[in-house]
Amino acid sequence: MKARLYEKYQKEVVPALKQKHNYKNVHQIPKLVKIVVNMGINASLEKGAMDDAAKDLTLITGRKPAISKSKKAVAQFKLRENQPIGCRVTLRQDAMYEFFDRLVASALPRIRDFRGLSPRKFDGRGNYTFGIAEQSIFPEIELEKVKRTQGMDITIVTTAGDNAHAHDLLKLMGFPFAEK
Repeated sequence: MKARLYEKYQKEVVPALKQKHNYKNVHQIPKLVKIVVNMGINASLEKGAMDDAAKDLTLITGRKPAISKSKKAVAQFKLRENQPIGCRVTLRQDAMYEFFDRLVASALPRIRDFRGLSPRKFDGRGNYTFGIAEQSIFPEIELEKVKRTQGMDITIVTTAGDNAHAHDLLKLMGFPFAEK
């Protein structure tokens, strides 16, 4: 069974985008490619910090994260070579649509004083990246078990060629942008 948001994309978003931008070919219509969730960990924290972050990211995304390690040592940052410095998960297809749905419907509205995300965080190629200050906005995380608050970066990659088409796609998918 396909994700609920994918069915909305097929039935509502594709016809609306096709009508608005006058696409001649179905393959020109922008779509979501992947969502990357990244948590950077301070290298000077204790050893269990990486395990806690990986466990939280597993609960949030439903996938086991890949651990990122430092490529070289930097003495000023107290960083050694091959030291774990973060974890990331790449979501595609059904898992991506399910995560996007949970993010928009339940997680983002739980942010205190939330008035929408800035529409200026596109990268010029139709990809949108934003940061979240703490992982506790996700309903999967139990607040009693959180040892330290951990932020994360979320990147939504689309096939749109420019920011305007990607903005229209995400807006029609229900993404909460702040009004100008």
